[in-house]
Amino acid sequence: MKTVTIIGSGAVGALYGWRLAQALGNENVCFLAEGERRERYLQNGFVINGKQLFFNIVKPEDATPTDLVLIATKNHQLKEALEAIKKAVGENTSIISLLNGTQSEVLLTEAYGSDRVLYGFAVGLSSRHEKNHIDFTEEGKIVFGEKDNKRSHQVQEIEQLFTLAHIQYLVPQDIQVELWKKFMLNTAFNTLSSICLATYGDFKAESLKTLAWKTSKEVQTVAKAEGILLTDEMIETNYKTILSLGSEGKTSMFQDMEAGRKTENQWFCGTVSQLGLKHDIPTPVCDTLSLLVEGCEQARFRHLAVQ
Repeated sequence: MKTVTIIGSGAVGALYGWRLAQALGNENVCFLAEGERRERYLQNGFVINGKQLFFNIVKPEDATPTDLVLIATKNHQLKEALEAIKKAVGENTSIISLLNGTQSEVLLTEAYGSDRVLYGFAVGLSSRHEKNHIDFTEEGKIVFGEKDNKRSHQVQEIEQLFTLAHIQYLVPQDIQVELWKKFMLNTAFNTLSSICLATYGDFKAESLKTLAWKTSKEVQTVAKAEGILLTDEMIETNYKTILSLGSEGKTSMFQDMEAGRKTENQWFCGTVSQLGLKHDIPTPVCDTLSLLVEGCEQARFRHLAVQ
């Protein structure tokens, strides 16, 4: 693989785009953007760990097919992204979504076919994102694979590309289980961090640990109804992962709440609540946390509006 298109230039997209551009050359890695956002990127660039960088910014209508498309937007931007990448997707293009949650691959498959879409996500990143400044303490890794876990030719090609770009990655035995394990982590820790404004280190507190456990158990229950087995050991592993990321680090959802941006609540606790209704499973913790996030969002929006 020699060419890559990326949509989404937040912490995840910018980091991996930077690594890929270092390996393949700036001209072979393009970020899709248009309008005022594109002009801002062209004028100001990005500052990653103190270093100013300028990427290859292309309008969606000017895109051409590339070997790989990485989607690194937020979930509420996915429908727009599906349309924006259209000209970047060719006959032999592979597509990986790095979005949180469990639904982006389903929508991508509907739009572009199962032969192009791999399942994936990023985990273990610890970063601070403010305007065009992104600071990393941990780069994390990309976990990806075919839906049926086959070691296909395109999986092997992407492994070679990530190795060349010094991007840590994992092709697990069961990508669906890993995807749900990450979903469980996001639902518990992103949600609670955004409500409590809790850093990673704050989860040492017994109160937050207990809440994270209760939230994770509800995810575990609805996952089982969906045919996915999540173990108690996985819950403990997620907890250890969070504590390993640096005591002052913040989840992306904390940072969204802090900045007055819309959070991904709908794709975390909101999804658990919907699955609970679907399978007639009570999800009182996630129901309550989802409402709390909505309340916090509204209060935060109002507070920033009057500043």
